[in-house]
Amino acid sequence: MTTLATNLVSQIATHIREGGLRRGDRLTERKLAEQFRVSRSPVRAAMKQLEEAGVLVAGERSGYQVVDVAAAERISDAPAEVDEDEEVYQRIARDRVRGDLPERMTENEFLRRYDLTKGRLTKLLRRMALEGWIERLPGHGWEFLPVLTSLEAYRDSYRFRQLIEPAALLEPRFELNRPVLEQRREQQRWLVDGAIWTVPDARLFELNSGMHESVIECSGNFFFIDALKRVDRLRRLFDYGQMLDRDIARERCLEHVELLDLVLRGRNREASDFMRRHLAALGPLKASRLGRGHGEKTGETG
Repeated sequence: MTTLATNLVSQIATHIREGGLRRGDRLTERKLAEQFRVSRSPVRAAMKQLEEAGVLVAGERSGYQVVDVAAAERISDAPAEVDEDEEVYQRIARDRVRGDLPERMTENEFLRRYDLTKGRLTKLLRRMALEGWIERLPGHGWEFLPVLTSLEAYRDSYRFRQLIEPAALLEPRFELNRPVLEQRREQQRWLVDGAIWTVPDARLFELNSGMHESVIECSGNFFFIDALKRVDRLRRLFDYGQMLDRDIARERCLEHVELLDLVLRGRNREASDFMRRHLAALGPLKASRLGRGHGEKTGETG
């Protein structure tokens, strides 16, 4: 099973626990793939593993049903295994942001530069492609996709978000997706209640950026939705290069809970003002920390 599928086992188990699912509740590959923003293949492998662990059982039609919530809780509470490739993954990300890598690289160049086996490189490239910052060229080459590499561009991304995210909450076609936002609130509450100290950096980025994307998706405005997702892809590696101050990150998650409470109550104008203040404080603070160089602790992942 791939590293991604292994991580999804824990994430789906946590979803069962934090989402309040009960015996008999149904899970489908499609919805889980959309939630975790991955393809169906690793979700399928993870659900098969959960079936073998006694958490799920295959349904009569498609999908699976929850059969043992306690077993899911044991899996989600278990300490995560250390991913031996995570350090290499972060090194590649840092090298990419610093401009130390060419726009195009062959697999042999990756193997030599990072002292990898072919199997480990394949897993790393698959993950990088899935997260949207590299793509395969014809043959054995790979091309890095655009990312934010300058502090000024990073500041600009937050100024742009201050325009579109508050406005999205006031769109005339805004339609509340209550189940999704309630689930996002549970995830943020889970972080606040202690998971913030142990969740990997990449997963924290996904949870926080995913929360903002779920809110903007309610606007029904394709251009707002697409724009935020593009910005998140561009800033991903810039955020990966930071040492996260989890105390500050926890404060941001508390703000996310407050924001979601406003949206779930239908108080969108207040939520819009809150979103503007949240992003206005977040951008300059994070940029100032980034300006001191990578390695400075920051908790800004929203």
